[in-house]
Amino acid sequence: MLLGEILSEEQIVPELKAKDRWQAIDELLDLLVAKGRIKAESREAICQVVKKRETSMSTGIGFGIGIPHASTDLIDEVTGAFGRSPEGVNFDALDNQPVKLVMLFLVPQGQFQKHLHTLANIAKLLHNKDFRLALEQAPDAASMLETIRKQSPGGNA
Repeated sequence: MLLGEILSEEQIVPELKAKDRWQAIDELLDLLVAKGRIKAESREAICQVVKKRETSMSTGIGFGIGIPHASTDLIDEVTGAFGRSPEGVNFDALDNQPVKLVMLFLVPQGQFQKHLHTLANIAKLLHNKDFRLALEQAPDAASMLETIRKQSPGGNA
């Protein structure tokens, strides 16, 4: 799936309050619960799966990007939330730089190909320096979503 297909304006946080990767994951999961994308009773179990994955190897891939992700049988469709931190959060990234753009996504258990394709599409998009800069400079969630949809192949902007 493409980033523009996963996100809506309400799934974007233009100013994360988080200071580290664990807080960022919690903040984005809280948003998904608040917006009805994951069930409140599933939140803790999903959080454990995401954090277990993150503990095995940081998803801070460099260039100010973090892509925490996991597969779980507690959801029926791919979902996610996007957060931006103007100051950057400590993500234990591969390049030891703070992460400014965090894309958390979840894929239903057993959809391995969809998981890999989604991760690859997100990583490829976020590796574009001009795209990252546009996201960092966008004034609000609506502008960020518009930027994402313009850059996503097949995007609807």
